[in-house]
Amino acid sequence: MSATANVTKIDYYEVLSVSRDASDQELKTAYRKLAMQYHPDRNPDDPSAEERFKECSEAYQVLSDPDKRAAYDRYGHAAFNGGGPAAGGNPFGGAQDLGDIFGDIFGEMFNMGGGGNRKASRVQRGRDLRYDMTLEFEEAVFGKEKEVTIRRMEVCVDCKGSGAARGKAPVTCTQCGGRGQQRFQQGFFSVARTCSVCGGTGTLIVDPCQTCRGETRVQKEHSILVKVPAGVEQDTRIRYQGEGEAGKFAGPAGDLYVVLNVKAHKFFERDGDDLHCVMPISFPQAALGTELDIQTLDGPSTIKVPEGTQSGKEFKLKGKGVPHLNSYGKGDLIVEIRVQTPGKLTKSQKELLRQLSETMVVENTPTSRGLFSKVKEIFS
Repeated sequence: MSATANVTKIDYYEVLSVSRDASDQELKTAYRKLAMQYHPDRNPDDPSAEERFKECSEAYQVLSDPDKRAAYDRYGHAAFNGGGPAAGGNPFGGAQDLGDIFGDIFGEMFNMGGGGNRKASRVQRGRDLRYDMTLEFEEAVFGKEKEVTIRRMEVCVDCKGSGAARGKAPVTCTQCGGRGQQRFQQGFFSVARTCSVCGGTGTLIVDPCQTCRGETRVQKEHSILVKVPAGVEQDTRIRYQGEGEAGKFAGPAGDLYVVLNVKAHKFFERDGDDLHCVMPISFPQAALGTELDIQTLDGPSTIKVPEGTQSGKEFKLKGKGVPHLNSYGKGDLIVEIRVQTPGKLTKSQKELLRQLSETMVVENTPTSRGLFSKVKEIFS
């Protein structure tokens, strides 16, 4: 004679580790904690965890329903046919409530952002815009104010960014009932997906604005005063917050970036905040010394070239460079001396150079660049 096993179910309150007078919030908190702990996805190699998960779910499904909880408190497990709270022995007959709490659990487990009825927002930030501005070299050095006109999307004044016709408003989506999500039963779980009709917003525009045709924005020209500070360089970006395109459905506007293109100067070259140029002089000027007049960006200035100056010698004019951006002071102007050899000479000039050559002896033998530099220093 075979023996019959007597299986006794554990008390639902003990399953969830709560008291018999626990509130709905205490039940939900306890269940969420246990469901996350024993979920099969977190315990793929532990069959006992799956059983514990089902046990917790069954207990919560009963105790979270006021009528079922009252029946359980009075009659215990005998209150339900087939050992479960729903007809036919299915412990998950009320899938809607369970689906809601699963939405919360899965949002925490997979960083999906929480509850199952969360709506997507129609509000979108506007695009950033770029405007390329070309400056003369002097404008970049000393700064400039210039009004520019751009084309951008702005909020429609007729619908005030709602996209609906005047006097109308978006209506509740009939597909999802305004929840922004549609629920589908997939075996054990009730799965929520973004509504394919309203895109998760829960509303639809059935009477679009005639001005923007439901776009919520219209394209317009907009003027803005661009203030270029002194000392800017090539490809400097100036940001104007909120001057980009308006966002959809009254969303925040993007930014405007003014990107600067600086033209080259006819003889000055820039290196940071310093300026460089080359000044040609004749051999007699280099040998005997001279004073040179040079036109800087701040006006005329003078360079004293001592006698015996070698080609390549640099002279620094302090404070004649570019202003430091957003600061005080300026860079320097560095002038490089280049001794020019004349390409054409008159007969008398040639004779004079021959006479000079006879009085100057230079040994024409190859030498290293380093040694040549030392020789230049000796004669300078």
